[in-house]
Amino acid sequence: MIKMKKLTLGYKKEKILKNVNLHIHKGEFVSIIGPSGAGKSTLLMSIVGGIKVFDGDFEVLNFDMENIKKKNLVRLREQIGIIFQGYNLVDRLTVLDNVISGMLKDIPMARAIIKYYKEKELKKVNELMQIVDIAKYSFKRCDELSGGQRQRVAIARALASDPKIILADEPISALDQKSAKKVMKILEKVNKELNVTIVANLHHLDIAQKYCTRIIGVNDGKIVFDGKPDELTEEIIEKIYEGELHK
Repeated sequence: MIKMKKLTLGYKKEKILKNVNLHIHKGEFVSIIGPSGAGKSTLLMSIVGGIKVFDGDFEVLNFDMENIKKKNLVRLREQIGIIFQGYNLVDRLTVLDNVISGMLKDIPMARAIIKYYKEKELKKVNELMQIVDIAKYSFKRCDELSGGQRQRVAIARALASDPKIILADEPISALDQKSAKKVMKILEKVNKELNVTIVANLHHLDIAQKYCTRIIGVNDGKIVFDGKPDELTEEIIEKIYEGELHK
């Protein structure tokens, strides 16, 4: 689904990631770990475009990311859901309205403005809210919810577009331990039961080891580890973080 070969990425004239070789396959739950400034966010967000390709081969869902046209970039992004650390919800709207906003590419603007939704659309939204255990709050405004609840709304919204890939940028860094575990369990469920490929930047190493099927370690713009969670040794962890405190 994602292919990077001898890939160098960055912004303007600055090269952030160098000589990256990475293949991510359908159904994987991949965590990107590493110290601050290592290039984790650049690697993650390059998957939806907007990051300059200096050199190498880069494909996402069979789109050539170096030469992608604007029309194809829109088509690509329609197949990728994104979950942010800050949730990116419309706080004044209800849970239901936020979730259904993930379907706006399939709902005519006139109906969306007056909030006229068809039965099949409401059924789909209800199913998604059930998956993330948020249905009982469907008519609550999002600014009345806790951080963990809001992140679950964000997951349901991402799923509303029927994505092939979900990108999660530090999805639990602002949450308490209990809420973080619930969010990760839901992402694990989405990955296993809906077969959605997930790529996440995670700060907590123990969480990455527990929930993800594969871990990518990044340091100083290079991939220094790519393997299963149980292959991470203390020596490899030190190489990834170079002495930085990790949890």
